[in-house]
Amino acid sequence: MASEKTIEIDTRLGRRVIDPATVINFPRGLAGFEDEHEFTLLPIRPDAPLLILQSMRRPEVGLLVADPYSFLESYPVMLGDAEQQLLKVDKSEDTAILVTVTIPEGKPEDAMLNLTGPIIINHHTRIGIQIPQGFEGPTQVSLHAPSEASAN
Repeated sequence: MASEKTIEIDTRLGRRVIDPATVINFPRGLAGFEDEHEFTLLPIRPDAPLLILQSMRRPEVGLLVADPYSFLESYPVMLGDAEQQLLKVDKSEDTAILVTVTIPEGKPEDAMLNLTGPIIINHHTRIGIQIPQGFEGPTQVSLHAPSEASAN
């Protein structure tokens, strides 16, 4: 079902037309952006594993994110009862997991997945939260190092 109205916003990728049905509500905000609650996901280019998690309100707030499973064989995420209730999730298939990506200026070959604060989004309710993790293992993994195929 198509939305009645679209929204135009300024983003890190330029001006974009957004379908309101794609807006994700983050009741707690995100680390460092606790006052930002509405975001949308913007593809950088078709079929690319990287996206921009773009604030609907502030063009300068756009986080580079990726599906960690495009790069890792294993990435366990702990989701407690309170988080499941907030997300209104019954089964893990209803969620997408994203992690932020850091690319040092001028050094794209040093891009890293940040594994300490995954972002979980319920596809159906369009609710998202960021959940700090306390797992043992690497806190960052290189996007370009195939030998680092899992994070435990």
